[in-house]
Amino acid sequence: MFFIDTVEVPGLGNRSYLAGGTRTAVVVDPPRDIDHVLEAAARRSVRITHVVETHVHNDYVTGGLELARVTGAAYLVPAGARVAYERTPVADGDRTDIDADLVLRAVATPGHTPHHTAYVLEEAGAPVAAFTGGSLLIGTVGRPDLVEPRLTEGLARAQHASAHRLADELPDETAVLPTHGFGSFCSSAQNGAVGGGSTIGAERTGNEALVKDVDTFVDELLAGLDDIPAYYTHMGPLNARGPLPVDLAPPAIADADEIAARLAEGEWVVDLRNRVAFAAGHVAGAVNFEADGQLATYLAWLVPWGKPITLLAESPEQLADAQRELVRVGIDRPAAGATGAVESWLRDGEQPRSFRRATFAELADSPKDGVVVVDVRRDSERAAQGWLTGSVHVPVHHLRSRLGEIPDGVVWVHCAGGMRAAIAASLLDAAGREVVAVDDGFPAARAAGLPFTDGASAGDGGTTADDATA
Repeated sequence: MFFIDTVEVPGLGNRSYLAGGTRTAVVVDPPRDIDHVLEAAARRSVRITHVVETHVHNDYVTGGLELARVTGAAYLVPAGARVAYERTPVADGDRTDIDADLVLRAVATPGHTPHHTAYVLEEAGAPVAAFTGGSLLIGTVGRPDLVEPRLTEGLARAQHASAHRLADELPDETAVLPTHGFGSFCSSAQNGAVGGGSTIGAERTGNEALVKDVDTFVDELLAGLDDIPAYYTHMGPLNARGPLPVDLAPPAIADADEIAARLAEGEWVVDLRNRVAFAAGHVAGAVNFEADGQLATYLAWLVPWGKPITLLAESPEQLADAQRELVRVGIDRPAAGATGAVESWLRDGEQPRSFRRATFAELADSPKDGVVVVDVRRDSERAAQGWLTGSVHVPVHHLRSRLGEIPDGVVWVHCAGGMRAAIAASLLDAAGREVVAVDDGFPAARAAGLPFTDGASAGDGGTTADDATA
């Protein structure tokens, strides 16, 4: 008998897997913080003998090298991957014994990266599961544009061929267990898959790579590619060099004077509390990235790489959880941290800063003179969902560098649901702008009767900061 346990990495939209038999096991695409993987193996009373990577990851820092070192496991990495550390190179067709009657077979599946490799778990010679990494995802495939722009179209065609190879070679009942595709920006489409896995049979009838001819698939995939988080630039090289072990020790505690000094030096002070609490009162100059949101993705995307970060949290537990998320994307050590209430982060005589939260209905009822509406959704969302006529469009990941483009007036900022609007509002507030964070679902904008432009009839995607009118 075999088992497969899923190790969720929800903040990044990824999954890792522990698979094995009664005595030994393999880990596929482990996250940077390996303690959860070790705990899963301990619960199964198995020894990890192999750690495998499907590819050199571009969206997170792997824990594979450290996990192999700690456990003494063999570290299997695709032979075509250029890495700076000792590993066992894996080529197409290589077979690795995992436990009695349990074998892992490597299948070359280029597309997400040129060297991408999937692994088929076989029990007594019969395929039971395919660890597909960033190749065949649930309903879609991994994006092919993260390596080199000149390779993108060729990799997209290879991705189509790799998906078909897996579908042609494996039985319908084979489980499909990808690493990406649960909210990860490594997925070529956000398909909403959040539950269990899938099967080859289900993908054969529903995956876009398997139901479209190659030219249609490639044209549509390339046309639909979304923005790439800025920190992805650093992930591949870091993984190729070999990540250092994780240090999750609590950071040095900052008092109110140190918080003020760090802000004065231009460092980032990040308030991890929920957006309601932050809007009600916060340290002037701090920015808000909710600990319960996609903290690692958006903070790593927006912060200048290598900039010192001080974390403000409600509790030591919230601070520790945030540290764990951030090491997964290479933000290894906060410069400092503080916990408690906002009053403890302020110097004597200082007052907390605040801004208003509102709904689209309140925007519709508000005076229009002197109001600037800023839409911080991505280009693809705006094109697909439409936009408020006359709104300024600055995606949240561009806002920090384009603050000077926002016209004068009271800034009402919105996204699709409220989380990114809160980030944007905090950036605007830190820059001294009067801001209102629209904490509302975007469908409510049309229901509120606000002037609306449909995406289907969109010309160029709407108003820019240069020609916006309130």
